[in-house]
Amino acid sequence: MPYSLNLDIPAFLQHYWQQKPLVIKGAYTDFIDPLSPDELAGMAMEAEISSHIVVTKADDWHVDQGPFEDFAEYGDSHWQLLVQAVNHYLPQTDELMESLRFLPDWRLDDLMVSFATPQGGVGPHIDNYDVFILQGEGRRHWIVGDKGNYKPRGNNPQSPLVEDFEPMIDVVLEPGDLLYIPPGYPHRGNTLEPSMSYSIGYRAPSQQELFGEVADFLLDHSRGQQRFTSATKEDNQGQVSLSTQSGMAQLLTALIEDKSTYNDILGRLLSQNRFDLDISPSDPAYSSEELAELIATGNHLSRIGGLKVLRLEQDVQPRLFINGEAWLFSELDEATLSEIANSKQLSPQLATALCNNQHNAAILLDWVNQGLYYFDDEA
Repeated sequence: MPYSLNLDIPAFLQHYWQQKPLVIKGAYTDFIDPLSPDELAGMAMEAEISSHIVVTKADDWHVDQGPFEDFAEYGDSHWQLLVQAVNHYLPQTDELMESLRFLPDWRLDDLMVSFATPQGGVGPHIDNYDVFILQGEGRRHWIVGDKGNYKPRGNNPQSPLVEDFEPMIDVVLEPGDLLYIPPGYPHRGNTLEPSMSYSIGYRAPSQQELFGEVADFLLDHSRGQQRFTSATKEDNQGQVSLSTQSGMAQLLTALIEDKSTYNDILGRLLSQNRFDLDISPSDPAYSSEELAELIATGNHLSRIGGLKVLRLEQDVQPRLFINGEAWLFSELDEATLSEIANSKQLSPQLATALCNNQHNAAILLDWVNQGLYYFDDEA
Protein backbone atom coordinates (compact mmCIF):
# COMPACT_ATOMS: atom_id res chain seq x y z
CA MET A 1 0.00 0.00 0.00
CA PRO A 2 1.20 3.58 -0.61
CA TYR A 3 2.42 5.61 2.37
CA SER A 4 2.08 9.39 2.19
CA LEU A 5 4.30 11.37 4.57
CA ASN A 6 2.71 14.48 6.07
CA LEU A 7 5.84 16.61 6.39
CA ASP A 8 7.01 19.97 5.09
CA ILE A 9 10.24 18.56 3.69
CA PRO A 10 12.03 21.84 2.80
CA ALA A 11 11.29 23.23 6.29
CA PHE A 12 12.43 19.99 7.90
CA LEU A 13 15.73 19.99 6.01
CA GLN A 14 16.35 23.64 6.82
CA HIS A 15 15.48 23.64 10.52
CA TYR A 16 15.78 20.08 11.86
CA TRP A 17 17.85 17.67 9.75
CA GLN A 18 21.07 16.96 11.68
CA GLN A 19 20.25 19.91 13.94
CA LYS A 20 17.56 19.03 16.49
CA PRO A 21 14.91 16.39 17.22
CA LEU A 22 11.34 16.66 16.01
CA VAL A 23 8.02 14.92 16.76
CA ILE A 24 5.64 14.64 13.80
CA LYS A 25 2.24 13.57 15.13
CA GLY A 26 0.12 11.96 12.45
CA ALA A 27 3.01 11.77 10.00
CA TYR A 28 1.19 8.86 8.34
CA THR A 29 -2.61 9.03 8.32
CA ASP A 30 -4.42 5.74 9.08
CA PHE A 31 -1.08 3.93 9.25
CA ILE A 32 -1.19 0.18 8.55
CA ASP A 33 1.78 -1.98 9.55
CA PRO A 34 3.48 -3.57 6.51
CA LEU A 35 4.04 -6.76 8.53
CA SER A 36 2.69 -8.45 11.65
CA PRO A 37 4.49 -9.40 14.89
CA ASP A 38 4.25 -13.05 13.84
CA GLU A 39 5.90 -12.29 10.49
CA LEU A 40 8.67 -10.42 12.28
CA ALA A 41 9.16 -13.35 14.66
CA GLY A 42 9.40 -15.65 11.65
CA MET A 43 12.19 -13.52 10.19
CA ALA A 44 14.05 -13.70 13.51
CA MET A 45 14.13 -17.49 13.13
CA GLU A 46 16.18 -17.25 9.92
CA ALA A 47 19.94 -17.64 10.35
CA GLU A 48 20.83 -15.24 7.52
CA ILE A 49 18.82 -12.37 9.03
CA SER A 50 20.36 -10.29 11.82
CA SER A 51 18.12 -10.17 14.91
CA HIS A 52 18.40 -9.83 18.67
CA ILE A 53 16.26 -9.59 21.76
CA VAL A 54 16.88 -6.97 24.42
CA VAL A 55 15.70 -7.89 27.91
CA THR A 56 15.13 -4.84 30.10
CA LYS A 57 16.52 -4.99 33.61
CA ALA A 58 16.32 -2.55 36.51
CA ASP A 59 19.45 -0.58 35.59
CA ASP A 60 20.80 -2.37 32.55
CA TRP A 61 19.86 -4.61 29.65
CA HIS A 62 20.70 -8.09 28.41
CA VAL A 63 21.01 -8.96 24.72
CA ASP A 64 20.40 -12.37 23.11
CA GLN A 65 21.47 -12.80 19.51
CA GLY A 66 19.28 -14.60 16.98
CA PRO A 67 18.24 -16.75 15.28
CA PHE A 68 15.51 -17.74 17.74
CA GLU A 69 13.45 -20.90 18.01
CA ASP A 70 11.02 -19.96 20.78
CA PHE A 71 9.93 -16.70 22.38
CA ALA A 72 7.86 -18.15 25.24
CA GLU A 73 10.76 -18.04 27.70
CA TYR A 74 10.78 -14.24 27.60
CA GLY A 75 7.30 -13.86 29.09
CA ASP A 76 4.78 -11.08 28.52
CA SER A 77 6.82 -7.99 29.41
CA HIS A 78 10.25 -6.33 29.64
CA TRP A 79 11.67 -7.47 26.31
CA GLN A 80 11.97 -6.26 22.74
CA LEU A 81 12.72 -8.11 19.49
CA LEU A 82 14.71 -6.19 16.86
CA VAL A 83 15.24 -7.38 13.29
CA GLN A 84 17.70 -5.54 11.04
CA ALA A 85 17.48 -4.78 7.32
CA VAL A 86 13.85 -5.86 6.96
CA ASN A 87 13.68 -3.80 3.76
CA HIS A 88 16.20 -6.20 2.21
CA TYR A 89 13.76 -9.09 2.53
CA LEU A 90 10.17 -7.79 2.39
CA PRO A 91 9.05 -6.00 -0.80
CA GLN A 92 5.96 -4.69 1.02
CA THR A 93 8.20 -2.27 2.91
CA ASP A 94 9.26 -0.54 -0.34
CA GLU A 95 6.44 1.99 -0.26
CA LEU A 96 7.31 2.98 3.30
CA MET A 97 10.98 3.44 2.41
CA GLU A 98 10.04 5.39 -0.72
CA SER A 99 8.09 7.92 1.37
CA LEU A 100 11.36 8.91 3.08
CA ARG A 101 13.44 8.99 -0.09
CA PHE A 102 13.81 12.77 -0.02
CA LEU A 103 17.21 11.92 1.49
CA PRO A 104 19.91 10.44 -0.80
CA ASP A 105 20.19 6.67 -1.10
CA TRP A 106 23.85 6.61 -0.04
CA ARG A 107 22.88 7.74 3.47
CA LEU A 108 20.31 4.99 4.06
CA ASP A 109 21.47 2.32 6.47
CA ASP A 110 18.49 0.02 6.89
CA LEU A 111 14.95 -0.44 8.15
CA MET A 112 15.03 -2.03 11.59
CA VAL A 113 11.67 -3.33 12.80
CA SER A 114 10.94 -4.12 16.44
CA PHE A 115 8.20 -5.76 18.44
CA ALA A 116 8.21 -4.71 22.08
CA THR A 117 6.24 -5.96 25.06
CA PRO A 118 5.14 -3.63 27.89
CA GLN A 119 8.17 -2.15 29.68
CA GLY A 120 10.40 -3.33 26.85
CA GLY A 121 13.10 -0.99 25.56
CA VAL A 122 16.82 -0.46 25.27
CA GLY A 123 17.43 2.12 27.99
CA PRO A 124 18.82 5.66 27.68
CA HIS A 125 21.48 5.78 24.98
CA ILE A 126 23.04 7.97 22.28
CA ASP A 127 23.35 7.03 18.60
CA ASN A 128 25.96 8.32 16.17
CA TYR A 129 23.54 8.34 13.24
CA ASP A 130 20.26 9.98 12.23
CA VAL A 131 17.11 7.96 12.82
CA PHE A 132 13.39 8.23 12.15
CA ILE A 133 11.31 6.16 14.58
CA LEU A 134 7.85 5.38 13.25
CA GLN A 135 5.23 3.98 15.59
CA GLY A 136 3.14 1.11 14.30
CA GLU A 137 0.49 -0.68 16.32
CA GLY A 138 0.51 0.03 20.07
CA ARG A 139 1.95 2.97 21.99
CA ARG A 140 5.43 3.83 23.25
CA HIS A 141 6.60 6.62 25.54
CA TRP A 142 9.71 8.43 24.33
CA ILE A 143 11.92 11.01 25.98
CA VAL A 144 14.76 12.84 24.20
CA GLY A 145 17.39 15.00 25.90
CA ASP A 146 19.60 17.78 24.64
CA LYS A 147 23.18 17.28 23.51
CA GLY A 148 25.75 17.25 26.29
CA ASN A 149 28.44 15.31 28.09
CA TYR A 150 26.66 12.29 29.53
CA LYS A 151 28.42 9.76 31.72
CA PRO A 152 28.05 6.05 31.05
CA ARG A 153 25.56 4.42 33.37
CA GLY A 154 27.14 3.40 36.67
CA ASN A 155 30.45 4.95 35.49
CA ASN A 156 30.98 1.76 33.51
CA PRO A 157 32.91 2.71 30.34
CA GLN A 158 31.73 -0.53 28.70
CA SER A 159 28.04 0.26 29.18
CA PRO A 160 26.10 1.36 26.07
CA LEU A 161 23.73 3.23 28.38
CA VAL A 162 24.05 6.77 29.71
CA GLU A 163 22.82 8.30 32.92
CA ASP A 164 19.31 9.72 33.06
CA PHE A 165 18.80 13.10 31.43
CA GLU A 166 16.40 16.03 31.49
CA PRO A 167 13.96 15.56 28.58
CA MET A 168 13.45 18.23 25.97
CA ILE A 169 10.88 15.95 24.30
CA ASP A 170 8.43 13.85 26.31
CA VAL A 171 5.82 12.21 24.12
CA VAL A 172 3.68 9.10 23.65
CA LEU A 173 3.84 7.88 20.06
CA GLU A 174 0.73 6.32 18.55
CA PRO A 175 0.28 4.57 15.17
CA GLY A 176 1.52 6.83 12.36
CA ASP A 177 3.53 9.18 14.61
CA LEU A 178 7.15 9.84 13.68
CA LEU A 179 10.10 10.88 15.86
CA TYR A 180 13.29 12.22 14.28
CA ILE A 181 16.52 12.12 16.33
CA PRO A 182 19.87 13.46 15.00
CA PRO A 183 23.21 12.05 16.17
CA GLY A 184 24.30 12.89 19.71
CA TYR A 185 20.91 13.31 21.38
CA PRO A 186 20.19 10.91 24.27
CA HIS A 187 16.85 9.13 24.05
CA ARG A 188 14.87 6.37 25.66
CA GLY A 189 11.73 4.48 24.66
CA ASN A 190 9.43 2.64 27.06
CA THR A 191 6.66 0.42 25.74
CA LEU A 192 3.18 1.00 27.16
CA GLU A 193 1.44 -1.84 25.30
CA PRO A 194 2.56 -4.46 22.75
CA SER A 195 4.00 -2.37 19.93
CA MET A 196 5.54 -2.44 16.49
CA SER A 197 8.14 0.22 15.68
CA TYR A 198 10.09 1.03 12.54
CA SER A 199 13.53 2.64 12.79
CA ILE A 200 14.97 4.04 9.56
CA GLY A 201 18.63 4.83 10.11
CA TYR A 202 20.88 7.13 8.06
CA ARG A 203 24.66 7.05 8.31
CA ALA A 204 27.61 8.92 6.84
CA PRO A 205 31.16 7.56 6.71
CA SER A 206 33.61 8.51 9.43
CA GLN A 207 37.20 9.58 8.85
CA GLN A 208 38.24 6.11 9.99
CA GLU A 209 36.03 4.44 7.41
CA LEU A 210 37.16 6.76 4.62
CA PHE A 211 40.85 6.25 5.36
CA GLY A 212 40.30 2.50 5.79
CA GLU A 213 38.66 2.31 2.37
CA VAL A 214 41.52 4.33 0.84
CA ALA A 215 44.09 1.97 2.36
CA ASP A 216 42.23 -1.15 1.19
CA PHE A 217 41.87 0.23 -2.33
CA LEU A 218 45.55 1.13 -2.60
CA LEU A 219 46.62 -2.31 -1.41
CA ASP A 220 44.14 -4.17 -3.64
CA HIS A 221 45.10 -2.20 -6.75
CA SER A 222 48.84 -1.72 -6.06
CA ARG A 223 48.36 2.04 -6.07
CA GLY A 224 49.81 4.81 -3.91
CA GLN A 225 53.41 3.69 -4.18
CA GLN A 226 54.88 7.14 -4.79
CA ARG A 227 57.44 7.89 -2.09
CA PHE A 228 58.33 11.17 -0.50
CA THR A 229 61.40 12.85 -1.95
CA SER A 230 63.35 15.84 -0.69
CA ALA A 231 66.68 17.46 -1.52
CA THR A 232 66.57 19.86 1.42
CA LYS A 233 69.59 19.86 3.73
CA GLU A 234 68.60 19.09 7.34
CA ASP A 235 70.58 20.94 10.01
CA ASN A 236 68.97 19.09 12.93
CA GLN A 237 69.39 15.36 12.39
CA GLY A 238 66.92 14.47 15.12
CA GLN A 239 64.17 16.73 13.85
CA VAL A 240 61.48 16.33 11.16
CA SER A 241 61.24 19.71 9.52
CA LEU A 242 58.01 21.52 8.73
CA SER A 243 58.75 21.26 5.02
CA THR A 244 59.11 17.48 5.35
CA GLN A 245 55.88 17.22 7.35
CA SER A 246 54.09 19.31 4.75
CA GLY A 247 55.52 17.29 1.87
CA MET A 248 54.34 13.99 3.36
CA ALA A 249 50.90 15.43 4.03
CA GLN A 250 50.80 16.51 0.39
CA LEU A 251 51.28 12.88 -0.67
CA LEU A 252 48.01 12.07 1.09
CA THR A 253 46.28 15.14 -0.33
CA ALA A 254 47.38 14.15 -3.83
CA LEU A 255 45.48 10.87 -3.48
CA ILE A 256 42.28 12.68 -2.61
CA GLU A 257 42.72 15.25 -5.37
CA ASP A 258 43.18 12.48 -7.95
CA LYS A 259 39.53 12.01 -9.00
CA SER A 260 40.30 8.81 -10.88
CA THR A 261 41.28 7.25 -7.55
CA TYR A 262 39.04 9.02 -5.07
CA ASN A 263 35.84 8.73 -7.11
CA ASP A 264 36.35 5.00 -7.38
CA ILE A 265 36.98 4.67 -3.65
CA LEU A 266 34.01 6.82 -2.67
CA GLY A 267 31.56 5.16 -5.05
CA ARG A 268 32.47 1.68 -3.86
CA LEU A 269 32.26 2.66 -0.19
CA LEU A 270 28.93 4.50 -0.33
CA SER A 271 27.20 1.80 -2.40
CA GLN A 272 27.90 -0.92 0.17
CA ASN A 273 25.39 -2.05 2.77
CA ARG A 274 26.15 -2.78 6.41
CA PHE A 275 23.84 -5.81 6.33
CA ASP A 276 23.74 -8.56 3.73
CA LEU A 277 21.35 -8.21 0.81
CA ASP A 278 18.87 -10.95 -0.09
CA ILE A 279 20.65 -11.93 -3.30
CA SER A 280 19.40 -15.00 -5.20
CA PRO A 281 21.27 -15.63 -8.47
CA SER A 282 19.11 -16.67 -11.42
CA ASP A 283 18.89 -20.46 -11.70
CA PRO A 284 19.12 -21.31 -14.49
CA ALA A 285 20.91 -18.23 -15.73
CA TYR A 286 19.26 -16.18 -18.46
CA SER A 287 20.80 -16.07 -21.91
CA SER A 288 21.12 -12.73 -23.67
CA GLU A 289 18.37 -13.82 -26.09
CA GLU A 290 15.99 -14.73 -23.24
CA LEU A 291 16.67 -11.43 -21.51
CA ALA A 292 16.02 -9.43 -24.68
CA GLU A 293 12.77 -11.33 -25.36
CA LEU A 294 11.41 -10.72 -21.85
CA ILE A 295 12.22 -7.03 -22.11
CA ALA A 296 10.67 -6.78 -25.58
CA THR A 297 7.39 -8.23 -24.28
CA GLY A 298 7.06 -5.41 -21.72
CA ASN A 299 8.50 -6.92 -18.54
CA HIS A 300 9.89 -4.57 -15.89
CA LEU A 301 13.11 -5.17 -13.97
CA SER A 302 13.19 -4.21 -10.27
CA ARG A 303 16.23 -3.94 -8.06
CA ILE A 304 16.26 -6.11 -4.95
CA GLY A 305 15.42 -4.53 -1.61
CA GLY A 306 18.11 -2.31 -0.13
CA LEU A 307 20.30 -2.30 -3.26
CA LYS A 308 22.13 1.00 -3.71
CA VAL A 309 22.70 2.12 -7.29
CA LEU A 310 24.79 5.27 -7.16
CA ARG A 311 26.28 7.73 -9.61
CA LEU A 312 28.86 10.36 -8.69
CA GLU A 313 28.17 13.84 -10.00
CA GLN A 314 30.83 14.84 -12.58
CA ASP A 315 32.41 11.40 -12.39
CA VAL A 316 35.49 10.92 -14.52
CA GLN A 317 33.89 7.91 -16.26
CA PRO A 318 30.36 6.85 -17.33
CA ARG A 319 29.75 4.35 -14.56
CA LEU A 320 27.50 3.27 -11.72
CA PHE A 321 28.43 1.85 -8.34
CA ILE A 322 26.38 -1.07 -7.05
CA ASN A 323 27.00 -2.99 -3.84
CA GLY A 324 30.67 -2.04 -3.69
CA GLU A 325 31.43 -2.63 -7.38
CA ALA A 326 31.97 -0.23 -10.28
CA TRP A 327 30.22 -0.81 -13.63
CA LEU A 328 31.65 1.07 -16.59
CA PHE A 329 29.27 1.68 -19.49
CA SER A 330 29.84 2.30 -23.16
CA GLU A 331 28.34 5.32 -24.96
CA LEU A 332 25.75 6.00 -22.25
CA ASP A 333 24.76 9.59 -21.58
CA GLU A 334 24.52 11.15 -18.13
CA ALA A 335 20.73 11.43 -18.25
CA THR A 336 20.36 7.68 -18.72
CA LEU A 337 22.86 6.93 -15.96
CA SER A 338 20.92 9.22 -13.63
CA GLU A 339 17.63 7.54 -14.54
CA ILE A 340 19.04 4.11 -13.70
CA ALA A 341 20.44 5.38 -10.39
CA ASN A 342 17.23 7.16 -9.41
CA SER A 343 14.71 4.51 -10.48
CA LYS A 344 13.89 1.43 -8.40
CA GLN A 345 12.55 -0.20 -11.59
CA LEU A 346 13.98 -0.36 -15.09
CA SER A 347 11.17 0.18 -17.57
CA PRO A 348 11.16 -1.87 -20.79
CA GLN A 349 12.13 1.32 -22.63
CA LEU A 350 15.14 1.93 -20.39
CA ALA A 351 16.19 -1.72 -20.47
CA THR A 352 15.85 -1.71 -24.27
CA ALA A 353 18.13 1.33 -24.45
CA LEU A 354 20.76 -0.63 -22.54
CA CYS A 355 20.35 -3.67 -24.75
CA ASN A 356 21.00 -1.60 -27.89
CA ASN A 357 24.69 -1.61 -26.96
CA GLN A 358 26.42 -4.99 -26.70
CA HIS A 359 28.66 -3.97 -23.79
CA ASN A 360 25.81 -2.43 -21.81
CA ALA A 361 23.54 -5.39 -22.57
CA ALA A 362 26.16 -7.69 -21.05
CA ILE A 363 26.15 -5.58 -17.88
CA LEU A 364 22.34 -5.80 -17.62
CA LEU A 365 22.48 -9.55 -18.14
CA ASP A 366 25.11 -9.80 -15.41
CA TRP A 367 22.92 -7.82 -12.99
CA VAL A 368 19.96 -10.12 -13.59
CA ASN A 369 21.93 -13.36 -13.37
CA GLN A 370 23.72 -12.19 -10.22
CA GLY A 371 20.32 -11.52 -8.65
CA LEU A 372 20.70 -7.74 -8.29
CA TYR A 373 17.65 -7.15 -10.49
CA TYR A 374 14.66 -9.41 -11.10
CA PHE A 375 11.62 -9.45 -13.37
CA ASP A 376 8.75 -7.99 -11.37
CA ASP A 377 5.24 -8.98 -12.42
CA GLU A 378 3.73 -6.26 -10.21
CA ALA A 379 5.81 -3.34 -11.53
